[in-house]
Amino acid sequence: MSEAEIDSLAWIHVRDRRLLSVRTEGKAKFYLPGGKREPGEGDVAGLCREIKEELGIELAPQSFRFFAVLNEQADGFADGRRVRMTCYTADHRGEPVPGREIAESAWLSSADAHLCPPAGRRMLGLLAEAGLVD
Repeated sequence: MSEAEIDSLAWIHVRDRRLLSVRTEGKAKFYLPGGKREPGEGDVAGLCREIKEELGIELAPQSFRFFAVLNEQADGFADGRRVRMTCYTADHRGEPVPGREIAESAWLSSADAHLCPPAGRRMLGLLAEAGLVD
């Protein structure tokens, strides 16, 4: 991974053929829930922490299933920076409620791809190809 690449984690959660997405305060686009690891933090611990902070729910560590790695143009960087996003599905406890810096959450279909940065558009396309979202 290059220094200019952003290394992040994302939780892929589909309900009723829609993908859970979040919009951060001050941003216009919807992102996949998750974020960057803290130093020394593994994928499971990092994603559990991020989802607890963003949505107030607990992911079940033993239920993590690798879904995909995305490598797309990072949103909001004029220098051509890319984001490498390791994506997992996982069971959870609780109902997602926006917290911390999250302005709102939304359940998106492939028709909503224009509301997302490149990684979100790519994920919606993958899920649509797999017949998991409309």
